[in-house]
Amino acid sequence: MNKIKTVCVYCGSGPGTDPRFVEAAIALGKALAESSIRLVYGGGSIGLMGAVATSVLDHGGTVTGIIPGFLTARENALKRVQELIVTPDMHERKRLMFEHSDAFVALPGGIGTLEELVEQLTWQQLGRHSKPVLLANIEGFWEPLLALLAHMRETQFIRASLAVDILKAERVEDIVPRLQAAAARAKEGTAEMEPEIARRL
Repeated sequence: MNKIKTVCVYCGSGPGTDPRFVEAAIALGKALAESSIRLVYGGGSIGLMGAVATSVLDHGGTVTGIIPGFLTARENALKRVQELIVTPDMHERKRLMFEHSDAFVALPGGIGTLEELVEQLTWQQLGRHSKPVLLANIEGFWEPLLALLAHMRETQFIRASLAVDILKAERVEDIVPRLQAAAARAKEGTAEMEPEIARRL
């Protein structure tokens, strides 16, 4: 892989307590649109999810929303997107989000955001893909997770042979360049998960 065409953004379905979280989501949406990078996200119109998707659309970009049927009402599926995929369950949603994306960004969010992020880190750690994974560490939101990962390394539950290759950016303007640089470094043909493994996961 040497070019980022689509980015999956994991983020909260709420706005959080700091207005800078929403500001960052809007700025990221603008940056993706201006870089001609399609957004892949959870399909909702509320919270940070709605902010990033609406921003991409408002700045002339393209969006793929992927949402399980039972969440279409709860998260108020965004109908403006160019492509809205409704899945039967969360597993199918996550599989399609992976398949549609060249890289992953985690904005602030809750348990669902954390679960999606950690799954991608796990698959990467086990050599199932080499797509870039980046923490948008807005206002230090992800510092507790970074501290936990450091603790796991110190206690050797993350062994040197199974390093976690996680990118980080405190500023939104650094996100796209860091993803592009990481993609350029990835070995050709290593980004995609084997189809049978993807199906089982």
